[in-house]
Amino acid sequence: MALAHHRRKQPELVRRQLLDVAARLATESGMASVTLDAVSGASGVSKGGLLHHFPTKNALLDALFESLLERFDADIEELMRRDAVSHGRFTRAYLLAVADIQSDRDESRHWAQVTIAMLAEPRLRQRWREWVQARADEYVGTDSSVDAQIVRFAADGLWLSDTTESHDLGLAERRALIARLTELTKR
Repeated sequence: MALAHHRRKQPELVRRQLLDVAARLATESGMASVTLDAVSGASGVSKGGLLHHFPTKNALLDALFESLLERFDADIEELMRRDAVSHGRFTRAYLLAVADIQSDRDESRHWAQVTIAMLAEPRLRQRWREWVQARADEYVGTDSSVDAQIVRFAADGLWLSDTTESHDLGLAERRALIARLTELTKR
């Protein structure tokens, strides 16, 4: 019997591997390099195996976006769990999660490519809008002040600045900016 018949199937492990390879390819060469053939070849998973998990390139990109969004959500949840002050808690966690993306080079590169894809792909923009609206609805009682909105818009600006490498903030300047924005969440 062939080795494949003796292997234990691990669909979640294969799915994760495919997403990791897609993220790496996007980071190294841009989203255009994320083709089904390229992901299949770089992952060592047959094209049929890839198509089992992701029947189209769009399905693969959507899953990559969802995977990053889930990790982002988990980071926000952890930051909120550690914050005893309910007023502005979500906004502080959002700001810190955005700022932390830049501290992890691989995560930063993955988000940069997905952010660029989000700007170009209506379905990814729609999914992001849904996420933002769901959080706005969920935290309306604690995070709907104008100051909280300013901080979230500033965090988005920081995210875009990090993605495009448009502003060269020194570490001290970045920390001061985040500290000042954090203070706004407490009003």
